[in-house]
Amino acid sequence: MIFTDAELDYLIHHPLGRLASIGPDGAPQAHPVAFRVHPDSGVVEIGGPELPKSQKFRNVTADPRVSFVVDDQSDTPNSIGQTGRGIEIRGRIEISTQDPPLVPGFSQQILRLRPRRIISWNIGELVPAAPGRPPHLQGYQSRAVSS
Repeated sequence: MIFTDAELDYLIHHPLGRLASIGPDGAPQAHPVAFRVHPDSGVVEIGGPELPKSQKFRNVTADPRVSFVVDDQSDTPNSIGQTGRGIEIRGRIEISTQDPPLVPGFSQQILRLRPRRIISWNIGELVPAAPGRPPHLQGYQSRAVSS
């Protein structure tokens, strides 16, 4: 399994994220997107209306490397007073088609993100910060994965 149970639950219950792709001039571009995650494979599917006409589609066609972020503020602070939480998924995009579309009104083309690195903060149980790291990084986890 690519995601921890807590990360997967978080992603399932927060269906809006931001996809950062590399624009034609080499600068990052952030795009708000709807998505869903496949629990077993860890693949994240991203869609949109008229997706092939979008800048994000052109960007990932030219360079499939992306970063995808889902985050929010918890209603309840953790044990060190933090409310920010989220997940960043770094990986590569593959373009595919899907019938029916991800969401009614979306194109049949979808972007499939295959995670290579997952960074999460304040998702699930708070883990102690690694030795020599500041205490505010207690809830921070980073790991390489392959899907």
